[in-house]
Amino acid sequence: METPQDISMKTEEVLRVELEVFKREHRDLDEAISALQDRGMGDQLTLQRLKKKKLFLKDKIALIEDRLTPDIIA
Repeated sequence: METPQDISMKTEEVLRVELEVFKREHRDLDEAISALQDRGMGDQLTLQRLKKKKLFLKDKIALIEDRLTPDIIA
């Protein structure tokens, strides 16, 4: 797992690429979870693990977006 210090050492370009990869993974997980639930094929443990991974990715996405978005002092 990455720490905030790991992110601060990466270039903006690297962060943007990682952001797109994480967003794609998040979207894919969302589709997989929906498909498993719609078909009734996923057991609860599998669904729980997929949802946990999806939340982890959401947190990483938010962290990177915060890093890339400049602070605006009002």
